[in-house]
Amino acid sequence: MKPNIPQNFSRRRFLISSTIAAGGIIANTVLQNKSFAQAPGFITSDKMRPKIPYGVASGDINANSAVIWSRSDKPARMIVDYATNESFKNAKRVIGPAALEVSDFTARVNLNNLPGGEQVFYRVIFQDLNNINTYSAPTVGSLRTSAQNGDIFFAWSGDTAGQGWGINPDFGGMKIYEAIRRMKPDFFIHSGDYIYADGPLESQVKLDDGSIWKNIVTPEKSKVAETLQEFRGNYVYNLLDENVKRFNAEVPQLVQWDDHETVNNWYPGKMLDDDERYQVKSVSLLAARAKQAFMEYTPIRFNDNDPEQIYRSYKYGSNLEIFMLDKRSYRGPNTANRQQQASAETAFLGNSQVRWLKNQLLYSKATWKVIASDMPIGLLVKDGKTKFENASNGDGEPLGRELEIADLLRFLKQKNIRNVVWLTADVHYAAAHYYDPNKAQFNEFNPFWEFVAGPLNSGTFGPNQLDNTFGPQVKFQSVDSTMKPNRSPKDGLQFFGTVKINSMNKAMSVSLHNLEGKTLYSVDLPVS
Repeated sequence: MKPNIPQNFSRRRFLISSTIAAGGIIANTVLQNKSFAQAPGFITSDKMRPKIPYGVASGDINANSAVIWSRSDKPARMIVDYATNESFKNAKRVIGPAALEVSDFTARVNLNNLPGGEQVFYRVIFQDLNNINTYSAPTVGSLRTSAQNGDIFFAWSGDTAGQGWGINPDFGGMKIYEAIRRMKPDFFIHSGDYIYADGPLESQVKLDDGSIWKNIVTPEKSKVAETLQEFRGNYVYNLLDENVKRFNAEVPQLVQWDDHETVNNWYPGKMLDDDERYQVKSVSLLAARAKQAFMEYTPIRFNDNDPEQIYRSYKYGSNLEIFMLDKRSYRGPNTANRQQQASAETAFLGNSQVRWLKNQLLYSKATWKVIASDMPIGLLVKDGKTKFENASNGDGEPLGRELEIADLLRFLKQKNIRNVVWLTADVHYAAAHYYDPNKAQFNEFNPFWEFVAGPLNSGTFGPNQLDNTFGPQVKFQSVDSTMKPNRSPKDGLQFFGTVKINSMNKAMSVSLHNLEGKTLYSVDLPVS
């Protein structure tokens, strides 16, 4: 069944086509860093070629490596050429894995030994496994590796295609991605809710002004995701948007997940007995399928020791290290969150991840340490009337999941680990919070900043109630309590953030931007 795509939706090509440089028959092995100059031995008609319908993407980038992702439309072997020039002169080649049905024809290649601080151009080609003399047309992307001491500029946000707001061609699609791309960030942190697997779309939504929001709708976006193919279809849906594909080809990503990649407010072991939309009641089963689709469709580097582990850290030059958290896979159940003692029930990051994070922070030599968290620290996020989804549970001393946060903040102070900044999304508005121990109920920590951004293309909500346990002070928020909830992207209340680190004085500048890229708030943070 074909997607319901309006006739006026342009499928313009946004990437450059270049000549395929492939010589002879390709062996089923990975050949890294091999220069080449030969032309393909055979070219067939376009109808016979594999196709690359959803573009290319890069991710998990540092000074000398990156992950390149793409998808074929049939069984084919992924090939990546890369060079430091657009003409691909003296390019090198990596012959990668086969894209097969088992991975929904997705594949990725790790580029290693890249030059630091350079613009790298890459092109993806797929070799037809039914006819190894047949190749796809190439699709081109680019990325910039980190320099040891250069300036750094990156962006972050979260929440794509939620609350009924999908791709609206009349609106220009998910055009916030284009606003971010035009700023040319070195990379982008997607802070979670990469998809809304639990958020079916209607073809039309009537707005308050009487106009109609028109969504592109596919079969997989017409119901909640339960099967592996339905979860995959949610990722494919976002890739129907030309803004997203153009963005993916030019801006490397560091990705994490939150709840909507599976189902709202989920935790391991939860059952959906009261949700009639679901035939599959086990959230753990849904989450396993969701994580497989997440790993297949995002440019994330697989952990050799644990292929499902997605918490990780990346050094981007000497002045920045980023710690990507996973607040889903290891948490205990959502409860009233008032336990006085830490236990498996109060786990949020979980013991193993907390130990990893402490160790990584302790030995990090980076000037700035950015903790990329899919949920903010000091905002109340409820799950029903009596349970809490976030760590925060209301004013007062640390209880429940807050015990884990308190332990981490105490550790940072005791070990004198400074220049820690938290970046997050989840709550569907933008905010800047300063955590002040002098105004907190728990004060065994050094003051720090937390910045919230989003949504990218979802409903706008907020603001959430503050919890005074760790003393958050609102320095900026993009919405007020008089706003009607679930505002459409048409209202312009979509937000992202950017971070600049000056290589000379090491200072960090953080800005929050609206849908068009206009700066709404900015603050300069000196090195402490």
